[in-house]
Amino acid sequence: MRKINIKREKNRIVEFIKKYVHNAGFKKGIIGLSGGLDSSVAAYLTVEALGRENLIGVLMPYKTSQSLEDGKLIAEKLGIKYYIREISQMVDLYFEKYESDANKLRRGNRMARERMCILYDISAKENALVIGTGNRTELYLGYVTQFGDSACAIEPLGHLYKTEVWKLAKFLNLPSEIINKTPSADLWDGQTDEDELGIKYEIADEILCYILDEKLADEKIVKKGFSKEDINHINKLMKKNKFKRRMPLLLK
Repeated sequence: MRKINIKREKNRIVEFIKKYVHNAGFKKGIIGLSGGLDSSVAAYLTVEALGRENLIGVLMPYKTSQSLEDGKLIAEKLGIKYYIREISQMVDLYFEKYESDANKLRRGNRMARERMCILYDISAKENALVIGTGNRTELYLGYVTQFGDSACAIEPLGHLYKTEVWKLAKFLNLPSEIINKTPSADLWDGQTDEDELGIKYEIADEILCYILDEKLADEKIVKKGFSKEDINHINKLMKKNKFKRRMPLLLK
């Protein structure tokens, strides 16, 4: 895994947020606070960049969500203004009326897009720029909902792998319950990120680092001690979800 200077990265991210938000003509930022690691780290860094008075958090639980209290913990610890917008009724009404046979993936995608609709509406109310919370691992593996949690103005953590975000969280002294909780998009009861991805973050990050940063061929990555099956899985996810990392294509 690559070696990074966590303190230096923290300072770079803070400067990036401050510069981009102000250059875009905004004073405030807004973040969807899920109570998870990534949104919590992004909130901490945005407060340092813009000041606690200039960050708004939005907590958007579904009825099966387990993370509302964690989101409130972060918002109150940072001393930021926050909204709670429960999404169960609006999500359920759509499926009950029109698509009652939808599977849990479709329902999860609807939740993610409902949350982003709410976030952008409140961003207009508050005149605040939407700050993303995605990390490099999930962006490259496509573990995001297009025009859902992938929708934002900037991704301040988008260059860091998930395991690096964990290191940054520890450096920032986030509450232990946030650092140690099982990663989950909180889309349905019992859902976890690693189950959905089909691979542990530690393994995924190592393989991604060899592919993206060191440009190693698959055969050389195998010699580093990783299975061909895991390498193929990572390559398949990256190829399959490449469209999520691009702007809509136009005819030349």
